Amino acid sequence: MNVVDDLVVPWYLGTMSTRREEELAVDRVQLGVRMERNLVKVLKGLAEFENMTLGQLLEKIVLHSFEPVPGEEGEQAWSALGKRSLTAVADLKRVYGLNYDMHAFRRFRELESSAAKPIEA
Repeated sequence: MNVVDDLVVPWYLGTMSTRREEELAVDRVQLGVRMERNLVKVLKGLAEFENMTLGQLLEKIVLHSFEPVPGEEGEQAWSALGKRSLTAVADLKRVYGLNYDMHAFRRFRELESSAAKPIEA
């Protein structure tokens, strides 16, 4: 009997990487927002399903909305932001030092000092 024949190894296409990506330290702040109740319930359920916090899910959604498929901007695309808004986002990212893309989310590690820190105006 060949042991290898009985060995079951899951195969994850596109999710395994041979190189270790560097963690990206992020400074999270507490943010009070009001949203429609049922939308919040769906978001919380999705966050639980994805095994992440609601804040992490919102970060992921927002980062993806900042980088739509070129030529597919607008409400009928991945990003509801039009070209004018995306230009403003690019300027704001530069001004505030947001120098990572939507894929950086996986590398986020919260700074110890940022736990439950209120946002400063």
